[in-house]
Amino acid sequence: MDNSKVFKMRFASVYPLYIQKAVKKGRSKEEVDTIICWLTGYTHKMLQQQIDHKTDFETFFAEAPQINPNVSNITGVICGYRVEEIDDKLMQKIRYLDKLIDELAKGKSMEKILRK
Repeated sequence: MDNSKVFKMRFASVYPLYIQKAVKKGRSKEEVDTIICWLTGYTHKMLQQQIDHKTDFETFFAEAPQINPNVSNITGVICGYRVEEIDDKLMQKIRYLDKLIDELAKGKSMEKILRK
């Protein structure tokens, strides 16, 4: 499967969709940002810089300060794939993020989403 199109998508173009999905379900932009920062190690300021620079997903994850060590606790199906079984590490990180945003939209508590 060729994932290069996904990797070249601008994070800034998908970010508003994450927020829209969360807000539609009664959650907040702040919660979305908290999830993204938890996953990637970005600070809120660094996250905003990535958005401002219109970074693609490949660069966004390549420049992430530290992927959270608890990502292995993120399991389940997203887009028909089990996130824990995705071989391509970059695609797996993108799907981890999708999964976390999904959990937020489904009403899970932040504590559970952040695997505390």
